[in-house]
Amino acid sequence: MTDTTATAELRSPILRDYFALLKPRVMSLVVFTAAAGLLVAPQGMPFLNAVATILLIALGGGASGALNMWWDADIDAKMRRTAKRPVPAGRVSPTEARNFGLVLSVIAVVLLALVSNIQAAALLAFTIFFYAVIYTMWLKRSTPWNIVIGGASGAFPPMIGWAAATGGVAPESLLMFGLIFMWTPPHFWSLALFMKDDYSRAEVPMLTVTHGREATRRQIFYYALALAPVSLALAFSTIGGPLYLVVAFRLNIDFVKGAYGLRHRPEAAATADSYAEEKRFFRLSLLYLFGLFVALLAEAALRQFGLGLQNWPVLF
Repeated sequence: MTDTTATAELRSPILRDYFALLKPRVMSLVVFTAAAGLLVAPQGMPFLNAVATILLIALGGGASGALNMWWDADIDAKMRRTAKRPVPAGRVSPTEARNFGLVLSVIAVVLLALVSNIQAAALLAFTIFFYAVIYTMWLKRSTPWNIVIGGASGAFPPMIGWAAATGGVAPESLLMFGLIFMWTPPHFWSLALFMKDDYSRAEVPMLTVTHGREATRRQIFYYALALAPVSLALAFSTIGGPLYLVVAFRLNIDFVKGAYGLRHRPEAAATADSYAEEKRFFRLSLLYLFGLFVALLAEAALRQFGLGLQNWPVLF
């Protein structure tokens, strides 16, 4: 074994741990929705600038994740789902995680201002602050409605992508924000339904802990109903169209139907070994959001090639 190989093997676990601090699975959603916001915008960006913009938004999202893991190390250690994260597992110190998150935050915001514009950089800075301070440090441990308000942090990426391309905010970007904002509570509450014991051990006031599973299922159904008109409204914006409307209509039927099934599930059937329906709805929620943004991208592609419906009604 060469010295170079030995050094690489020694360093690779550290690199993996620092990469894990970025919450790569969450970052993938940030990247996808931010890219969608940028690509559906009416103004384009040079290719390299667009790629750099998406990477910097991802870096900002990862910085938020590192700051979240720093602050939440104590409760992460009590939850099975998070106990093996780098900080609670002792592989990265809290100070290192905090400094890593702060440095990445500054780099991401400053470079985004240079690559795109001040408006996009300001939105990214506010998103990092909102997730790390408003949600993580305040809401998460203080109210069962933590994910309702705190979910706004995950709804900003398409607005940032849109602002990077256009230099501002528009009804279309606000509708994309509203879509993710309304989607986040039922998505996370379905996760909390089959992870309730984790949140109880960590004393996190998730709705499942403070109000119970039955009340949580009821709220999921109500949010699914409220989410439908928000998602359908995008069909009648400048970035929507008939294809998006068909996809959104079908996905909303499935989503509301799934939420209705959860609401009327007997509590006695919801044991630790029988959460298949909750897990199925959680996966459906991911497919729901992915499908809607893919449909928006498809509409943008049709318009790019002159195949969009010219007389489609635009209300927003």
